Amino acid sequence: MKTASLNKLHQLEAEIEKLRQELGVHQKGETLFHAPRSIWSEKEVVVEADGNGGAVLLIVEGNYPADYTIYNEELFKTEEGACEKADQLCTPKRII
Repeated sequence: MKTASLNKLHQLEAEIEKLRQELGVHQKGETLFHAPRSIWSEKEVVVEADGNGGAVLLIVEGNYPADYTIYNEELFKTEEGACEKADQLCTPKRII
């Protein structure tokens, strides 16, 4: 019985991976974006995939991904939306 269940689990995981590839969705926890907030900032902007097409944007300080503090967390329905917002947070603004 256990062998049959494990085989089914492997089959389902293979199907999920195939769907992710077809949809262009990353695995849960996969880092999609990681950059310093600015040149002199100790804080960094990170985007992690949620595995279902969405993502979480984090403002962190420390040694990401091993040892860090989260200062802000924002959920997004799409990976693209989270990465666009992350890029905006890191782009230096021109002062005229």
